[in-house]
Amino acid sequence: MYVCLCKGVSDKEIRRAVSAGHCSLAALRQELGVAAQCGKCARCAREVLRDALREDRTRNLLAA
Repeated sequence: MYVCLCKGVSDKEIRRAVSAGHCSLAALRQELGVAAQCGKCARCAREVLRDALREDRTRNLLAA
């Protein structure tokens, strides 16, 4: 699903960025441009970011 229509950023792109080590909205803004233009997507981007971070932590715990 598209999270940021202004920049065309999807939830999958955010999840890939989190897997690559981007762990804040500021980092996502710099990397993908999400929430950098009109800002209406910031809330949804934060939710996807939180979910992706939680999934990433769970994946790392299971791998250990």
